[in-house]
Amino acid sequence: MKAAVVREHGGPDRLNFETGFPDPKPGEGDVIVAVKAASLNYHDVFTRRGMPGIKVPMPAIMGLDTAGEIAEVGPGVSGWKRGDRVLVDPINRVEGGLMGETMHGGLAELCKARVHQLVRIPDGVSYADAAALPCAYGTALRMMTTNGHVAKGETVLILGASGGVGVCCLQIAKLAGAEVVACAGTDAKAKRLMELGADKTINYVTHDFQQEVYNLYGKPTRRGGGTDRGIDMVVNYTGGDTWVKSLRVLKVGGRLLTCGATAGFDPKEDIRFIWTFELQVLGSNGWDPEDLITLFDLVESGKLKVLIDKAYPLENAADAVRVIEDRKVFGKVVVTP
Repeated sequence: MKAAVVREHGGPDRLNFETGFPDPKPGEGDVIVAVKAASLNYHDVFTRRGMPGIKVPMPAIMGLDTAGEIAEVGPGVSGWKRGDRVLVDPINRVEGGLMGETMHGGLAELCKARVHQLVRIPDGVSYADAAALPCAYGTALRMMTTNGHVAKGETVLILGASGGVGVCCLQIAKLAGAEVVACAGTDAKAKRLMELGADKTINYVTHDFQQEVYNLYGKPTRRGGGTDRGIDMVVNYTGGDTWVKSLRVLKVGGRLLTCGATAGFDPKEDIRFIWTFELQVLGSNGWDPEDLITLFDLVESGKLKVLIDKAYPLENAADAVRVIEDRKVFGKVVVTP
């Protein structure tokens, strides 16, 4: 089969298109999915580069999020048949493992999955939209609602708001009735975030987002009647030099939500703000299968938009990963074998 394959860690040149990769064979409890769309995440960049402490079996086919139709049903599989439209939950919650990392993912014509990973795609949701949901939108939903408890009337600052996680966080916050300040690296992205529903935007390249928040909502303090100044919730999955600034803009009792560290996992810390302002730092890792059903309902009802910036053919998968790495994306990138 045709596939985009990594045979050793490194730069963009380590992801190569191959035409003779062995077809997957179904075992007990397996199905083979004919891939119609696979969406990419920054996690794929880390997988290609190599991650400390995580061993990726080589050769590897990346792509956590995979949607398609069942091409073959293995022994012991019931309730599913050829032609069924399915989304593969990237997390193997029974035997363990992650699609596109410890198991071959969706950057190929065919993908093997365990039957318990399958989620039926509703008729009103496209393959591309379905593939865009698990990693980014699933994590955003868990972060904002299950763990973050975003509420009506709150103020929410979203860093990296133009990414796949960010555009979903923005929409979920607005559905909850919150006021959203969205940060982006260009004025063009900021304009699109306003069109998506952001109340205010900050270009973090041309402006210091910490000072801009102070200008908009005041500098947080525990004294002099200033306990309401600042932001209720900050979404920060970039890390790096944005971390301490995120703490500094939170009001007393504010929440800092994180699900990643695309700009650096070991930033400088200042725990004085955490204890002084009684801040909550809440991590989110993944999603529950029920979250995918919730997302399907929101998309099918029109309450949640799936933002797909670009679609690439399989032979250009390396370019698709590169635009994510270079942060030239608004929303999601999909590959369509």
